[in-house]
Amino acid sequence: MKLTLHQQLMAATFAGIIAIFSQIIIPVGVVPWSLQTFIIGLSVTLLGRRVGTWSVLIYFLLGLIGLPVFAGGASGVAALFGPTGGYLIGFIFTSLIIGTIMKYRKYNFFWTIIANLIGFLVALCFGTVWLKFIADMAWSAAFATGFLGFLFPEIIKSICSGWFSVLLIHRLPQKFFST
Repeated sequence: MKLTLHQQLMAATFAGIIAIFSQIIIPVGVVPWSLQTFIIGLSVTLLGRRVGTWSVLIYFLLGLIGLPVFAGGASGVAALFGPTGGYLIGFIFTSLIIGTIMKYRKYNFFWTIIANLIGFLVALCFGTVWLKFIADMAWSAAFATGFLGFLFPEIIKSICSGWFSVLLIHRLPQKFFST
């Protein structure tokens, strides 16, 4: 994957923005609510599949090497093998799915919201399966804790992410988001 300097800078900038918004959390249960998915959806929708996914990978790698960028300042391999690890891995697939859907659809409110919602549901599935095995929960408990508890917030975040993406795409110069 060969990216221009502009694309690399945009990916790095959005990785930093994801890290900042990951610190905005509401501590509920084992896995806190955060604005990670909102910004991941926004990043990929604005930057496209390649650059947007690269920004998520940069964010993921920054956390793995020990920078406190994950939700609540978590970092390192311990965060990956904790209860939120499945969501972190799911974010990579989320970005690929959102980017792929947006590659073949128009940038309108409907498709950006649908793409973000599908992507966020994928992250919830990864997180739920991970939570089941890491926390040694029954499937019903993992589903209630890791999926249902996040469903309404993710629907709201997908609507906001899709809406803001369309507004920004139509108001900022195209060269800003060249992918």
